[in-house]
Amino acid sequence: MLKLVPHALLDELAARAAASPHYNIHATPADPVQRFLVVAQGDSYFRPHRHTSRSELALLVRGGVDVLLFDERGRVLARHAVGENADSLAYETAQGVWHTLVPGSAGCAFLEIKEGPYDPATAVQFAEWAPAEGDSTVPAFRSWLRNAQPEDLPPSS
Repeated sequence: MLKLVPHALLDELAARAAASPHYNIHATPADPVQRFLVVAQGDSYFRPHRHTSRSELALLVRGGVDVLLFDERGRVLARHAVGENADSLAYETAQGVWHTLVPGSAGCAFLEIKEGPYDPATAVQFAEWAPAEGDSTVPAFRSWLRNAQPEDLPPSS
């Protein structure tokens, strides 16, 4: 059996990115390899987080992102450009590494792969120093992320 992922799917996902930016390629949460297409707009927010039991690999298929790495307090450790107009086309974060993505102004799309099965209790740990999605402080925090450089601390730290 062959599963095709058409280019048009990226446009469809981009149109509904605010509501549901993930498209599961894997069949069920029990699959040993979890595979997603993720599409984000330029103003999409990915709350800083880490995966305590798994690494993740992402391959950019459209646009670009900056990947930010943080320490426990939210201090920026590194900022890496990935995707179009960057030296790197993919990134892999090791388990336990605090990180986030800042999409380019035109948005982005990437294929994400991580070890399964999916367990919502251990899949992700969100940073307490970053606002939850939907919080009124997200726009200001997202603006800080766009400009944050190594050694910067998040607002109100």
